[in-house]
Amino acid sequence: MVKLVTDRFAVSNDTGFGGYCDTSWRSYCGGSWLGITQHLDYIQDMGFDAIWISPIVENIGDRTFYGDAYHGFWTKNISSLNPHFGTPDDLKDLASALHARGMYLMVDVVANHLATTLRPGTDGSSSDDFDFSGLWPFSSSSYFHPICWFGWLQGPEYVGQLEQEQCWLGDKNVALVDLNTEDPKVVATMYDWISALVKDYGIDGIRIDTVKHIRKDFWPGFLEAAGVFSIGEVSTQDVGYMTEYTRKYLFGVLLLMFMSADVVDSVIDYPAWFPLHRGFKSTQGSLSALVDVATAAQKSYKQGSFMTGSFLENHDVPRFQSATDDLSLVKNAIAWSFVTDGIPILYYGQEQGYQGYLDPANREALWLSGYQTSDKPLMDHVKILNSARKFAISSNSSFLTTPMSFIPQDTDKLIAISKPPLLTLLTNVGRTGSATWKVPGVFNASQELIDVLTCTGYAIDQDASLTVSCNDGSPKILMLSEAAKHFCPKHDAEGVYAIRGGHRGEVQLYGKTMPETIGIALRMLFGWLV
Repeated sequence: MVKLVTDRFAVSNDTGFGGYCDTSWRSYCGGSWLGITQHLDYIQDMGFDAIWISPIVENIGDRTFYGDAYHGFWTKNISSLNPHFGTPDDLKDLASALHARGMYLMVDVVANHLATTLRPGTDGSSSDDFDFSGLWPFSSSSYFHPICWFGWLQGPEYVGQLEQEQCWLGDKNVALVDLNTEDPKVVATMYDWISALVKDYGIDGIRIDTVKHIRKDFWPGFLEAAGVFSIGEVSTQDVGYMTEYTRKYLFGVLLLMFMSADVVDSVIDYPAWFPLHRGFKSTQGSLSALVDVATAAQKSYKQGSFMTGSFLENHDVPRFQSATDDLSLVKNAIAWSFVTDGIPILYYGQEQGYQGYLDPANREALWLSGYQTSDKPLMDHVKILNSARKFAISSNSSFLTTPMSFIPQDTDKLIAISKPPLLTLLTNVGRTGSATWKVPGVFNASQELIDVLTCTGYAIDQDASLTVSCNDGSPKILMLSEAAKHFCPKHDAEGVYAIRGGHRGEVQLYGKTMPETIGIALRMLFGWLV
């Protein structure tokens, strides 16, 4: 799945918009739903079959201290679409174009809050100092929790859960006023809204913003009303805290019973992102924490780590290449999401090597890259990773339901992941570093493995052990030579295999065929019971 910032991915061919886009202005740059529709080849050619776009509803229109609402998260009217992104027909056409390709549409939604600013001449000391009159359908402060500001700097370890669920996000410049989701009228309105939104625009899945800021027993009814796959944002480093959002609830009580309902279907894998980023951004990092977190998630989450969205970048965190220009480190870090148990998520621009740091610098316009696909090493890397993953799914019916296992190495600079038919070897020694992995007993003696990233062959020793070395810090994605013929069908004049990427294999899961990503997640979600 590719995460897009709608305003920054593509402008439509029939507009004069879409020139220079300075992220520091925090302004609309002209990206639209029609622009996305016209550039679906770019996404599909990388091997992806789902997109996740910005929130689609109308946002506050006036320029604020923090710029414009180009990102889509400052909701003003849940019943209207954001006119900056296009018309209702444009959005429907995007969904139809995706579906015609066998692709899926995920939309970001915000249920926790709406956005507003101060009334003139007030200081923000009370709720009534803020202008609710333009918000729809919640045009009075009575629909919201009383003013209290969430303690951003303290985190969930120090902030009580009630404060987290009822206090306001933002600040006096742009207040994200917290909906009173204990009010039955508010709840009914939000359930009706999400049901209509999904049906009206052909939406296949929803990414839910700020999940931890609403009481847990609000979400089962919201998911039921939506009727599509959901993935929730729960920003935390703590696997234990995240676990609460992957289990089942009934009337707010944690239960392990089929009669209870999920908080959300899946979660964005923030607990793994922190050690992933720290471990690979420097040759001084350690990879042991990443293995520890992934192992803990497998044991704690309701469906292990299968129903997590694995990512390296998104609109809320720095781009990875703002921390390092070592492509070996970057390739290792990107590979993690494609070879582990979760749902791979690529943030647009990663494949182009974008380097923006925090918001707003990490929300660059993709059209400034010219959508180049040649001489782009990360583009090629992503294509092969997607191809290898889809080949693994199509050739092994249990790939998506068999947990990955970590093969211990003798240093915290190395990771070896077994997820048949793939054996993945990762390292953070960097482009000038050397690494040697030792893998005992995974394959049979005298078999041959091929690294699909380089088409280099490795023989299994007579004692069924494997030793793989590199002197450039590159990752290795290994599979048996028979399987790897799809990727490495022939040698060129220098004796290097030609690589064939972009495989779009169909997936056989629980006896039903569907392309990967959201379709797979949906099959996995309901497949446990069939």
